[in-house]
Amino acid sequence: MDLALGEIANLVGGQLSGDAGIPISGAAIIRDANVGDITLADKLQLANQLADCRAAAVLVPPDVTPDGVPFVTVTNVHASFAKIVQHFRPHTCNQPYGVSAAAHVSPTAQLGREVVVYPTASIGDDVRVGDGVIIYPGVRILAGSRIGDNVTLFPNVVLYENTVIGNRVIIHAGAVLGAHGFGYETVDGRHKLSAQLGYVVIGDDVEIGAGTTIDRGTYGPTSIGEGTKIDNQVMIGHNCRIGRHNLLCSQVGIAGSATTGDYVVMAGQVGIRDHIDIGDRAILGAKCGVMNSVPADSVYFGYPATADREQLLKQAALSKLPEMRKQFKALQRQVAELAEKFNDAA
Repeated sequence: MDLALGEIANLVGGQLSGDAGIPISGAAIIRDANVGDITLADKLQLANQLADCRAAAVLVPPDVTPDGVPFVTVTNVHASFAKIVQHFRPHTCNQPYGVSAAAHVSPTAQLGREVVVYPTASIGDDVRVGDGVIIYPGVRILAGSRIGDNVTLFPNVVLYENTVIGNRVIIHAGAVLGAHGFGYETVDGRHKLSAQLGYVVIGDDVEIGAGTTIDRGTYGPTSIGEGTKIDNQVMIGHNCRIGRHNLLCSQVGIAGSATTGDYVVMAGQVGIRDHIDIGDRAILGAKCGVMNSVPADSVYFGYPATADREQLLKQAALSKLPEMRKQFKALQRQVAELAEKFNDAA
């Protein structure tokens, strides 16, 4: 598995500066690099940390020239470093194509070519699975669902009935798509579950993180647009329409019937109320509490969420409150003293 530094340069198509014969036995970031490792410094600030790093060599972009350590210059540092990491830590899950005898596949299900179904997976009635799909242990695909080509479903993913998954979708462990929405009507003093007759539609090239839940629509679909990336532990309520190429970070919560445009970014723990719209390319900062619709091309943060300029003014005023409180108390004393003098004079 070891490579000489010159071989590393050839592997990534880079320009070597240093001894080509230096042995490289692994790859790690600066913080974790050990003797024999190659590391990366994609900007000058990181290159300045190399003096305290034990790595044998470093991968850098054209505008970084480190001192005192051999380096390989490449155009795309991260893509090249990923290739090196894959050499030293290759994937070991080369599963032969086929369906495990320990999986349950309904006789009415249709599987495409080169499909892998691991033990304990379950595929229900009238499910259609495209080509090149990998279904890991514990996955449950309920009746009538449709899975596109080259989809990966990691362990214990659950797809409720009639879920539709596009091509090249990745769904990580423990995600649940198509569960009943949180919609109730109060009848005679009791909460009665409303209609749950919809389903979930996931567009092409979507990735859904571990533990994420996406509820079905009431009558029609809850939909996720193509290219959207959803982090772990995100909750998307019933009837939502999430646009294309959104980025939803961990612990985002979106209440029912909310919609987003394209290229929306939501940072961690953003909360969206029901029945509002988030415009194209809007950015919502961490822990935003969004109570009203957000226009396109805007940046909101805070709770309740407001436009960035307004929120900055609020925060500036808030930071002055302790000093303003002192001033207010001083004014109170002065007014009391003046009132006392006035009363004495009267």
